[in-house]
Amino acid sequence: MQKTLFKNAKIVNRSQIREADLLVKGEKIEKIASDISDPQAKVIDLQGLALIPGCIDDQVHFREPGLTHKATIKTESAAAVAGGVTSFMEMPNTQPQATSQVLLEQKYQIAAAESHANFSFYMGTTNENYDEVMKTNLENVCGLKIFMGSSTGNMLVDKLEVLEKIFSSFPGLIATHCEDENTIKRNSELFLEQYGSQLSAQHHPLIRSREACLISSKSAVELAKEHGTRLHVLHISTAEECKLFEPALDLSQKKITAEACVHHMYFCDDDYERLGNLIKCNPAIKSRHDRIAIFNALESGNIDVIATDHAPHTLQEKTQNYLQSPSGLPLVQHSLLLAYTTAKKNQRDLTWVVQKMAHNPAICFKLRGRGFLDEGYYADLVVFDPDGTTQIRNSDVLYKCGWTPLDNDYLKGKIMSTWVNGQCVWDGRNIISAQTSKRLVFGFNV
Repeated sequence: MQKTLFKNAKIVNRSQIREADLLVKGEKIEKIASDISDPQAKVIDLQGLALIPGCIDDQVHFREPGLTHKATIKTESAAAVAGGVTSFMEMPNTQPQATSQVLLEQKYQIAAAESHANFSFYMGTTNENYDEVMKTNLENVCGLKIFMGSSTGNMLVDKLEVLEKIFSSFPGLIATHCEDENTIKRNSELFLEQYGSQLSAQHHPLIRSREACLISSKSAVELAKEHGTRLHVLHISTAEECKLFEPALDLSQKKITAEACVHHMYFCDDDYERLGNLIKCNPAIKSRHDRIAIFNALESGNIDVIATDHAPHTLQEKTQNYLQSPSGLPLVQHSLLLAYTTAKKNQRDLTWVVQKMAHNPAICFKLRGRGFLDEGYYADLVVFDPDGTTQIRNSDVLYKCGWTPLDNDYLKGKIMSTWVNGQCVWDGRNIISAQTSKRLVFGFNV
């Protein structure tokens, strides 16, 4: 069984930075101590670089099946591990949509053959598929996704009786996209009448307004409180929504949790003039005030995890006029760097980032054996240079779409290598082709 010994590491784990060695045997961490020697192990001297648990992204869109001109599980998972993300949870609005157990399992089969990172897929919800929803295996499926706002196809769940039924009976985690459809439709009609062909991305946060977000998020929280539902509200984008959530002394017992996304922490509405449709997404990027409030909510524990909502489209699609340009932007290759840059700007260190991007997702989703650098856990590792700087270039992205809204930006930190289940999959320059990923397993209190 292969052994790898990381010497002279700064191990970032459980809110501490510890100078130590870490020994990997096969897929798992065997030993962490101040001085380890093993003649059978391959030795990697980190010379004081940070060793952190791989990030867990609880919200990505990898577009396969059906939308593979934009992305595939293979290409986007390659970008993920290049960005320090060793596990992902992917959304059901592909073509066909993952709204039956058969279609859901087909996605798992693709990932088992193609993914560079560990994987899970949400079961999708419609107004009509309750029986299929209730067949979901909570041990090997991350949760149930409900679009309480616009989505592709028929995945908008807008019937109160359906929502009541699901919230009162589904035994696992429900993740929601919260934007009120009626508010958005009303705003769209008003702005189209006023601006017509002059509509632009700068109008996007006014059409998909803070009111639309708050109405829907508040509704989801109220439903969850009424029925005792395990609710996870995705991509919070407004200061008002942050107040809907509360911190908890024990995150593993928290019933209603929330997610912030890196683009809502990095961009604000000032950036629409420069980037236009390239940062058009749902929910919309909003004001500087909202950006500050989201960070503060992560600080207080009102919001629990940082993710991406990675949603690639081709550059040709994104550069159409505002009404035709689809919402979403590619982010997973740079999410760790974005979060670290935000942390440094706010006088927080790498332990803060690890908590929000590795520890807390593992706790929220009750992931077995991941998210921490503990003996006996899977060796999902990132070698990270906290003193480095990374210039982002379109020419360096691994996304199939070939672009990033971060082109020519400089971010703090540098990812030196990424390891999935004890094997190096990214050496800092290239993807290593070894197939080491696994289906994620749930149901364990960390």
